[in-house]
Amino acid sequence: MLDPGALAWRRGLDAERSRAHAGVVRLLASRRLPPLRRLAGAVGRIGTTLVAWALVDRGRPASRRALSRRLRRAFERLGSTYIKLGQIVSSGEGLFPEELVAEFKLLRDRVPAEDFADVRAVVEADLGCPLESVFSRFDRSPLAAASIAQVHAARLCSGEEVVVKVQRPRVAALVRADLAALAWLAPRLVGRIPVAALANPPALVDVFAETVVEELDFRLEAENMLDIARVLAAEDQRAIVVPRPHPELVTRRVLVMERLGGFAFDDATAMRRAGVDTEAVLRAGLISFLEGAVLHGVFHGDLHGGNLFVMADGRTALLDFGITGRLTEPKRVAFLRLLMTGGSGDVRGQIEALRDLGAFPADVDVAAVIADLGLDRPVKDPTTMTAEELLGDLREIVKELLGYGARIPKELMLLVKNMMFLDGATATLAPDLDVIGEITHVFAYFAAEHGERIARELGLDPSAPAEVDVDALKALYGLTPDVERVTYRDLRARRELIARRMRDHRRR
Repeated sequence: MLDPGALAWRRGLDAERSRAHAGVVRLLASRRLPPLRRLAGAVGRIGTTLVAWALVDRGRPASRRALSRRLRRAFERLGSTYIKLGQIVSSGEGLFPEELVAEFKLLRDRVPAEDFADVRAVVEADLGCPLESVFSRFDRSPLAAASIAQVHAARLCSGEEVVVKVQRPRVAALVRADLAALAWLAPRLVGRIPVAALANPPALVDVFAETVVEELDFRLEAENMLDIARVLAAEDQRAIVVPRPHPELVTRRVLVMERLGGFAFDDATAMRRAGVDTEAVLRAGLISFLEGAVLHGVFHGDLHGGNLFVMADGRTALLDFGITGRLTEPKRVAFLRLLMTGGSGDVRGQIEALRDLGAFPADVDVAAVIADLGLDRPVKDPTTMTAEELLGDLREIVKELLGYGARIPKELMLLVKNMMFLDGATATLAPDLDVIGEITHVFAYFAAEHGERIARELGLDPSAPAEVDVDALKALYGLTPDVERVTYRDLRARRELIARRMRDHRRR
């Protein structure tokens, strides 16, 4: 057990977090010229990569894989900021080409490591003493090396097995220069590419900057670990484990924490062989993430396979809390309303919730949005549509959304990213799971465990039964009401069919 009030490294952290956020505002402030050296370096590196691909690999059978590999190497050479961007791409299964996702997964923990002499120098400078006076063993080769830091296994002189997260030297200055360049570029994409306007590049850079700048202070990360642990304890969610940060060995650039072990999150075969219920693992991850977001406004903001592993007893260990999502109270309630109205089929309630989250202007005509987007009409099964029909519908939807000033709000970006990861994890952990049945189960769990609180916060009648509109859930997946059961494997086959039709159409 840890007594947060007794942890010396926590003193003044609220002020540090405020200073970090104020620094982001200054960093992203409008400027006439970007940091030209960093911007030119990035454009030159990526441009050279594309030219080399066009000359050597374009048109070959493995062309997309070759381009993905070249881009991954370019991002590695550009350094920490671009590695972090690549990590975000790596968790975007379904949004980005599978070759790109697979290649960029190597950026999670296989980035070239720093020299051990530099690692030693950082640890000794921050702890204020020789390495050997704290650690009886400190492995020279890292367990993992990522964009901002690398992690080494070690043993304290007290005998406790730990891992030590050490920030890369000189990373802070490089990250800030890269963010300033991206902040200059992002607004210039709006208005030039319709989909880019909908994706809201300035907000994407904004949330990216906020999270990355916080990652540069490991005391804030350790505080995030305590906050997530509080949420899990408050909900008695014991299927998820947060490693304990050391009571004394936490600084701006060094974080010592307990060492945990287990199966890689995508090693479902080994888990099942060991008797682990992989469906239960998935369900616990989804419920704990949603409870943190909708009930407490705090959640792990960077779920991906490199940040999770499953222990032998079936519990899931969460790692790397540098990116932790935090919702203001109005945004938390809006997200809660979005989930509840999604389950009940209340289309108007969903649009109002998205408006309150910032996806639409505050004065948007909700009824007009519903009518113009066809949300009040019977669902179309996309697998029965031609590529031309699909593209036509997509263009019309994008046109209507832009007409209403729609944007993806930054508060939703981390939430959506996590939901996409959990969606993709289903393919590995529970491919034959009944998707509609599982959503109904989760909805029923929240109604039973938190129904009174949810009703109070949303102004609902607590005595009225909370019911799932199964047909509305089917519509979210493009399924018609006559479909009785659909597994994740079925949904994936449907998506692949649609993607194949779109690829064939582009080739023509």
